[in-house]
Amino acid sequence: MKQRIITGLIGGAGFLLLMYAGGVWYSLLVFLLAVIGYFEFMRMAGIQSFYLAGLLGYVLMLSILWPSLLFSDWLSISMPDLMLPVILLLLIYSVLRKNQFHIEHVALTLVGALYIGYGFTYMAATRNLPEGFILTVMVIMGIWSTDSGAYFVGKAIGKRKLWPEISPNKTVEGALGGLVASVLIVLSINASFGHFAIDQALTIALVAGIVGQLGDLVESAFKRHFHVKDSGQLIPGHGGVLDRFDSFLLVFPVLHLLGIV
Repeated sequence: MKQRIITGLIGGAGFLLLMYAGGVWYSLLVFLLAVIGYFEFMRMAGIQSFYLAGLLGYVLMLSILWPSLLFSDWLSISMPDLMLPVILLLLIYSVLRKNQFHIEHVALTLVGALYIGYGFTYMAATRNLPEGFILTVMVIMGIWSTDSGAYFVGKAIGKRKLWPEISPNKTVEGALGGLVASVLIVLSINASFGHFAIDQALTIALVAGIVGQLGDLVESAFKRHFHVKDSGQLIPGHGGVLDRFDSFLLVFPVLHLLGIV
């Protein structure tokens, strides 16, 4: 626990610093997180990242992410131009590998690219907005407070299991505690530093508190299916990039779909 707290504080402070800096620095951070996150996903799925299929997956994932990065002007690539060629090449590759690379592997390669690509795309795009810094702070603090609230409330009074088949330690009481924590923290930040309408701030808090926990369950479902404890070991005491950013990958796209960011 001590190691988890120390690395969490150091990592969180570094992340917030680069987020505050914004610009190319934040774009580089998001790019690096996406690359590592996709590597973790492919490793969990048992697909070699540096063979043809893995490289094609990277091409598709980065084509989704690339336009949202602030250093992307020097090279124009986009997902619509590459989606069909990547799919066709993956299908042909599955034939050439003579059943060593199956249609399930094709599907996982594509799902991983879309899941990680769009998640980090909207994480970067939110920061690039005119009021992107405080918006991103509100979203991230909502997610982090949800995690903390769910953990401590669940430890203290949690009895009813939320979804034991996927994540046996999560409780209904913890989930509600996390949601309340998100609402309190996000509304407090908005009252102190933001100037967004109360309904917008409340929606951010609710999405962070509800969808954030769904994002965590999605990652738990992946890990349970692939029979792994953590997506990686990059962050001591916390696992890998996907273990730490699983909630982000759903919250930011949902906020975009709702027109909140």
